[in-house]
Amino acid sequence: MSKPNNGLTYAEAGVDIDAGNLLVEKIKPLVRSTRRPGADGEIGGFGGLFDLKAAGFTDPVLVAANDGVGTKLKIAIDAGKLDTIGIDLVAMCVNDIVVQGAEPLFFLDYFATGKLDPEAGASIVGGIAKGCRQAGCALIGGETAEMPGMYHGKDFDLAGFAVGAAERGQMLPTDDIVEGDILLGLASSGLHSNGFSLVRRIVEQSGLGWSDPASFADGLPLAEALLEPTRIYVKSVLSAIRGTHGIKALAHITGGGFPENIPRVLPKDFSAELDLDAIEVPAVFSWLAKTGGVEATEMMRTFNCGIGMVLVVASGQAAQVAAVLQEAGETVTSIGSIVPRRDTGVIYRGAISL
Repeated sequence: MSKPNNGLTYAEAGVDIDAGNLLVEKIKPLVRSTRRPGADGEIGGFGGLFDLKAAGFTDPVLVAANDGVGTKLKIAIDAGKLDTIGIDLVAMCVNDIVVQGAEPLFFLDYFATGKLDPEAGASIVGGIAKGCRQAGCALIGGETAEMPGMYHGKDFDLAGFAVGAAERGQMLPTDDIVEGDILLGLASSGLHSNGFSLVRRIVEQSGLGWSDPASFADGLPLAEALLEPTRIYVKSVLSAIRGTHGIKALAHITGGGFPENIPRVLPKDFSAELDLDAIEVPAVFSWLAKTGGVEATEMMRTFNCGIGMVLVVASGQAAQVAAVLQEAGETVTSIGSIVPRRDTGVIYRGAISL
């Protein structure tokens, strides 16, 4: 039998199995650092395992969320700063889980690239592990896909998947939201992970490069200032939920801003009346609005404008809830109240300070 003269290998086709194996070895200690009751922090099997009983649940309802980081990734890639983008990936999932009163338990990631660089991959997963530690959830698995021809140069994409749980009967929102309930806002860390297609267009029009100083951030390089990772609210919010029993609903302010996200957790008979004068808007939003000529209404439906999470709280317990959150490190502002339904789900009072 003649031997084939075409001795092609998978590596010659652009997929390096050895690089994938090296990445797995590099990230094993990172995965172990996310151990928690219910998960042992080991990877390598065909599926990740989690023991709900070991985590302390008796009659749990599971809550799942998945998300990505959007075009914020493009800035991270262009600037070569990959160590925090994984925090964003975790944050976008676990913040969605905690708003339903659930505790995030475990996380899985999907990392796809044209050519696998084990060092870059380890940096990305390092951020994911850090985000998991901040959220108190275990990184129990994931997938790395090397797909030459699908992604060009150093481009890659990320997706995240998280699962949490709450005891049956303890989920949010509650069914007792009433007129006069107070809206508390938790300060964001910056842009979080929404609106970056507009951000990139504004930066392009400004003529600035990613390494140029950011005038709104004490001279930090522009890319680093814009890449400030999304704040993870899980531990502080869970503390307030469990310690006060005064929280009726939570809204994670992501794409769509105030007008799209707050009504999602309100009964159809009520609106949220926001006092815009009470919101302290970080300088990055003012810079974007002025540099891009973006109207206030467009800013508020694209970005969080300084408030990353909104809580609906019983009026008599607002001070107690705020105190618990402040003790946990949050900046808390009373930003409005629940009123009878009007034309829209969110009513503005005052003007946002851009």
